[in-house]
Amino acid sequence: MSTVVRGDAAPTGSAPLPDLAPVPEPAAGGKAGSGAPQPKKRLYVLDGLRLIAALMVVAYHYMGFDDWFESPWGKSSRAVFPGVHEVAGYGWLGVELFFLISGFVICMSCWGRTPKQFAVSRFVRLYPAYWFAIAVTTTVLVTRPGGTTLAASDVLTNVTMFQELLGAQDVDGVYWSLWVELRFYLLFMVVAMMGLTYRRVVTFCIVWLLLAGIAPQSGIDLLQLMIVPQYAAFFVGGIVIYLMHRVGPTPILWLLLGASWLMAQNQLTDLVASAEASTHTNLSWWWSLAVVSIFYGLVLGAALGKLNFFNWRWLTVAGAMTYPLYLLHEDIGWEIIRHTHGVLPARILVPALVAVMLLAAWLVHKYVETPLAKALKNWLLPKKPAKPVPAPTTGADSEATAG
Repeated sequence: MSTVVRGDAAPTGSAPLPDLAPVPEPAAGGKAGSGAPQPKKRLYVLDGLRLIAALMVVAYHYMGFDDWFESPWGKSSRAVFPGVHEVAGYGWLGVELFFLISGFVICMSCWGRTPKQFAVSRFVRLYPAYWFAIAVTTTVLVTRPGGTTLAASDVLTNVTMFQELLGAQDVDGVYWSLWVELRFYLLFMVVAMMGLTYRRVVTFCIVWLLLAGIAPQSGIDLLQLMIVPQYAAFFVGGIVIYLMHRVGPTPILWLLLGASWLMAQNQLTDLVASAEASTHTNLSWWWSLAVVSIFYGLVLGAALGKLNFFNWRWLTVAGAMTYPLYLLHEDIGWEIIRHTHGVLPARILVPALVAVMLLAAWLVHKYVETPLAKALKNWLLPKKPAKPVPAPTTGADSEATAG
C-alpha cells in the first residue's frame, strides 16, 4: 500500500480536518479563559484553505506520486504528465497546511467545552466518514481484479484508527495522517482537562516545541511516538495563530510563531527527502519553504481579519467536502484510473475524476457523515430533559394532598 510522504516513513490530507464552529472570543477585558466565551464571525476562508490543501494532495497522488508497484497509468506519472509531474510533486505540502489549520481549529473547538464535550466532538467529526470510507475502499480493493493482500484483521483494526500503533496495515495510504491528528488530540486533552486558559495554552506550546526538539535525540521511542516531532511545529503554529485571533498579537505570541516556523523549516529537510523518494524527482527545499511560509501567512491573515474579503459563506460547502474527499480519493481514484486511462486522455481523465470525487465527497458528507455524526452525538451526549415546572397549587389542592 503506498502512502503520501511522511517524515518518519513516508497525503496530505488533512487529515481530516475538524469542523469550523463559531470562534469563541474572550470575555470582557480580553483575558482568555475567563468568563463565558462569546461567538465571533466564522472564518469561512479557512474552509476554502482546507479544500485547497485537499486538492493539493489529490494532485500529488494522481500526477506527482510515482512510488507504486504497478502504476495505475501503466507507466510512470512523469511520462504521463511531463510538464506537470514536478509541480504536482509538491502537493504533499498540503498536509502541512492541514496540520496548521488543525492546530487553529482544535484550540478553538476546545475552548469553553468540557473535556468530555471536546472528546465527543472530535470523535463524531472523525469517525463516521472514516468508517464509511473503510467500507467502500475495502470493497473496491477486494473486488478488483487480482484482489488484495490486505488481511481481514488489518481491516478491522483500521476501524479503531490506531492501526499504526497496533502494527496493522492502512486500508488506504492516506490514513497515516489520522494517527498524527489523534496524537495531537491526546496531547491537547491534557490542557483541556486542566482547563483552557491563555497562559496554559502558551505554556503547552512552549513545552511541546521544546520536547519536539529533544525527542529525536533522546532515544526514547515512547517520547518520539507521543510528541510527533516531525509535525509538532505546524500544530503549534496553528494554536498560536488562534491565540492571536482570540486576544490579539502579543510579543510572546510573535516569538512563539517565529519559533514554530523555524522548527518547521528544520523538519522540511527530511520531509522533502521523503517526498523525493515518492515522486522520483528532485524537489527544492527553498520552494517547499516558500509554500509553507505562504501557508503560515494565509492562516495568520485569515485569523487577523486581513482576508475577510474572501469570507464567503458558500465556502462552508468546500470545507464540508474536504474530509470525505481526502479519505476516498487515493486508492479508489487509482483504481478508476487503472481501468479508464486507456479510454480517456489524461488531461481529461484527471479533471473528470476530481469532479466525481468532489461530488462523492459532498454526498458522503450530506447523507452519511452529517446524520451519523448527529446520531452519535445524541447518543454520547444525550440532552437532559428539562425539569417540569410544578403547577401552582390552590389551598384546596394542598389540603387534599395533606389529607
